[in-house]
Amino acid sequence: MDFEQDIVNCLASLRNGGNILYPTDTIWGIGCDATNEEAVKKIYQLKNRDEKKSLVILMADLRELSQYIVAPYPELADILSRFNKPTTVIYEGAINLASNVINEDGSIAIRIVKDEFCKHLVKRLRKPLVSTSANISGRPSPANFTEVAPEIVNGVDYVVKYRQNDLAQQVASTIVKINNEGELTVIRP
Repeated sequence: MDFEQDIVNCLASLRNGGNILYPTDTIWGIGCDATNEEAVKKIYQLKNRDEKKSLVILMADLRELSQYIVAPYPELADILSRFNKPTTVIYEGAINLASNVINEDGSIAIRIVKDEFCKHLVKRLRKPLVSTSANISGRPSPANFTEVAPEIVNGVDYVVKYRQNDLAQQVASTIVKINNEGELTVIRP
């Protein structure tokens, strides 16, 4: 793998409460251990983002949901298979996460990643990973690494080298909300 050293460096930073700048399955993101309240707080400060605006977290496998959601809808895999691009799902009843990553109503936005780099990183971290766009709040999200603002690059503990030269214009994920009865609402197509 051409990203092994990045994974090792990311894990060292994440396990010490640091944050990283990394390529996700969508756009470049800022990440930290989603169970570490202090690490999450640093991301809000770096982005100059109101802590009332919750963050997305990444997981590597649907089976992990039961550790972080009170009662995930049992037919979720079928629902997610209908989407042909990365899809973030807002779930009710978040548990075992940093309190400042959870929305005021107790919900949490989670994306199960398929991207090889993200999947390796999350699996080896063995915890959910925060994934928020690598921008100052209110500014446009970067479509690739060259669009990430210097204050973000300089404000994280580790910057992933993998895919920095990829100039493809990436887009944010679809966002849907699913309740405990399986009712689906599209928030962002």
